Amino acid sequence: MNFAVVGVNHNDTPINIRECVSFTDTQKIESINFLLDNGIQEVVILSTCNRSEIYIYSKNILDKVEVVKDFYEDFFNVEDIKKYLFCEVGEEAISHIFNVSSGLDSIVLGEDQILGQVKDAHEFSRQLGASKKVLNKLFREAITVAKDIKTTTKISQQPLSISYIAIKSLKDKVCSLEGKNALVIGIGKMSKLAMKHLEEEKLNSIYVTNRSYEKLKDIQDEYKNLIPIKYEDRYNVMNEVDVVISATASPHTVIKKESMPTLDKKIIMMDIALPRDIDKNLNELDKVEVYDIDDLKKISNENDKKRRELACVGELIIKEKIEEFKEWLETIKIDPTIQSLNDKCADIREDTLDYIYRKLDLNCREKKIVDKMLTSALKRLIREPIINLKQIKDSGKQEEYIKIVEELFDLQ
Repeated sequence: MNFAVVGVNHNDTPINIRECVSFTDTQKIESINFLLDNGIQEVVILSTCNRSEIYIYSKNILDKVEVVKDFYEDFFNVEDIKKYLFCEVGEEAISHIFNVSSGLDSIVLGEDQILGQVKDAHEFSRQLGASKKVLNKLFREAITVAKDIKTTTKISQQPLSISYIAIKSLKDKVCSLEGKNALVIGIGKMSKLAMKHLEEEKLNSIYVTNRSYEKLKDIQDEYKNLIPIKYEDRYNVMNEVDVVISATASPHTVIKKESMPTLDKKIIMMDIALPRDIDKNLNELDKVEVYDIDDLKKISNENDKKRRELACVGELIIKEKIEEFKEWLETIKIDPTIQSLNDKCADIREDTLDYIYRKLDLNCREKKIVDKMLTSALKRLIREPIINLKQIKDSGKQEEYIKIVEELFDLQ
């Protein structure tokens, strides 16, 4: 099969190399044009933070793979880039794009973002005319496979992010977060992710605090229902909130047992910091439950295990789809023969109509009737051979029949 993928990705290539071979849109256009000019029939470039991969379809595929490898070396001028380049050819290349689009080749197994990136890469190339019949079919099938796997396995619904798991655990423990109040301590990456997930749960209010009160103003417009409070006032809102999430970079605890006010209702606290932000002794209070990052990592590890089990199901789906795609590839072998048959019929039709119109004095309506009857008759002549050719599954037999048809009909 005349497919190949050449490039670098997170599996074998360090980030300092990956970031040097990332394509801008302008570079994609320049690169695609170069590869097409060098005899490659179809090209799609997939460039993300974790991969830079060039998919090609062409005759003499092994020779074209060398063209792509040389291109990487010349275009990016990265020392020893060739030793990082991976290459898959034929069925392995098809399997690779199916796995990539499904998130089964991602750092986070089963993640969803890559599917959109695959769609965008294909559409970019299609609009340039670089992805045609074969790669169009391949990438559309890859997108369909990804959707089938996600629908069948629900693999992406097994959360791995600690921030997301923290919110999901809170939601499970209080039945629903809608209408509840939360306190978030810290405004680092983990805290911001937590606030983003909290927004989706339609809370009434989200109090947020940080040692630097000025920094709170910078994020106030990013989130709904956000109420900045001064760091020293964090204990004052404990009776206002139902849940607390803390993720600071502090080397010491930021919520201490001895500083807690008398509580009127139960509070659940999620400590997703390392070292821990919340005094572990708070669990001794009747109305407080504290969970730390180890509790959440257990859930994350269990979910990762589930994702890997579901990925095995995804692999079975991919194998089945590869076989279907290979069958389609076999059918397009006869496309040139079909086109030649149609061209032959068109020539016969044109010559015959020209002769009839010269010999007979026909009006416009009569000419249309003769044209339609002749066209229909010629289509009937070649319809059965075409159908029979398409139904032949044996590749060698099909090629033999193609040669016979081409010889019998004297096709160019």
